[in-house]
Amino acid sequence: MYTEKNDNNLIILLNSAGVAIAYGLLGLSLWLSTDVPLATKGYWAMGILLLTLSLINVVKYRFDHRSSVDRISRIEEARNEKLLEEALSDPKTSI
Repeated sequence: MYTEKNDNNLIILLNSAGVAIAYGLLGLSLWLSTDVPLATKGYWAMGILLLTLSLINVVKYRFDHRSSVDRISRIEEARNEKLLEEALSDPKTSI
């Protein structure tokens, strides 16, 4: 079973705080901007929201792909080790 402790919590916290601050400042700048019409502000906000969702999906799919490749390699290593163990324990086989 996988029991290794993951120490990325601080990095995740810092990145989350950075994203929250960036959204806050962007929202503040859109709110305080008097030269831009409200429809344009809404369009920009929707674009930023959809871009964020797309980036989250890209990261998730890359992580899932890396995880599946790692899982497949571990299965292949276990299979090869079992085959080697069976070949070495069989007295009829000469190496």
